[in-house]
Amino acid sequence: MAKVAPTSIISHWNHMAQGLALSSNEFYSEIERLLKDHSVKDMKSDRVNLSEGGLLSAKREYLQVRRGDHVFHVCAAPFGSGFFVSWWLGAVESGILAWLSSKPVIGFLVQNLVKPLTYYKIDTALMFQSITHSAVAQALDSLLSAKGLRALSETERKPIMRDFFASMSSG
Repeated sequence: MAKVAPTSIISHWNHMAQGLALSSNEFYSEIERLLKDHSVKDMKSDRVNLSEGGLLSAKREYLQVRRGDHVFHVCAAPFGSGFFVSWWLGAVESGILAWLSSKPVIGFLVQNLVKPLTYYKIDTALMFQSITHSAVAQALDSLLSAKGLRALSETERKPIMRDFFASMSSG
């Protein structure tokens, strides 16, 4: 699967697990194992290298999970005396409809007649987010538990939603 760049961010989440030491690869493998248990049609995962900054900057490995018009990028890395985990859920637009959507009058027609925001689109994005976030939280909880550290609280589990409807109406 090729690296995919989201055109808009729908939600994100992060957590710093103090005292947890492990490799990103170990964490990503656990998430992939948990995602397979859900048997979601057309969901694919892969490791991708995303730039840390500009053109000549270093790259960092992320776990990319893709389904349809949505992509998750999961970051996991040792940081100081802990382990940092984050994910970003984005909408992906490509092709002629994406280009037409960016045009003033035609864009309105495309977004409202050809690709309107529907409950179905919102629900499938939320289902994808729920399954992927659950896998990330479960992986983190099991690794924290194995090291004798505290599991995530309910507050620490909550993703941060962006202007969901603005993100979805263009995707």
